[in-house]
Amino acid sequence: MILKRQFQSFYEKFISLKGEPAQIAAGLAIGVFVGVTPTIPFHTAIIVLIGLLFRQNITAGYLGAWIVSNPLTVPFLYLSQYELGRFLLGIERSRFALPDYTLGSVTALGWEILLPLLAGGILMAPFFAVPAYFVANRLITAIRMRRK
Repeated sequence: MILKRQFQSFYEKFISLKGEPAQIAAGLAIGVFVGVTPTIPFHTAIIVLIGLLFRQNITAGYLGAWIVSNPLTVPFLYLSQYELGRFLLGIERSRFALPDYTLGSVTALGWEILLPLLAGGILMAPFFAVPAYFVANRLITAIRMRRK
């Protein structure tokens, strides 16, 4: 029930965004890209910076980050990013426990955790962000056409 309400809230915010579909979709893709990376305490600042730099929809960016980086998804993202980065960098698995999923907690674990986590996150981000752009652009265009 809670998930349904949150999805409905997201949908309402998403369809009420102003601007061209391509700009909204690009903003959402930026948010998804940033949201996938393990930079939780800086998501909003990074999204605002990139959104202003490329003149894209910042609100859509925030919504995109929330879609992929929430309490239900972060543990799975971080674990898969760590494993991917560890595999690609040839680093042995380290044993660790996180009190929470903030960058501060992850940084306290050291570079043997942070480096593979960041590498995996940066490599995974485009695989989420690129499809998000195309899906969002198509969805916004279809919704607006249907409303006319």
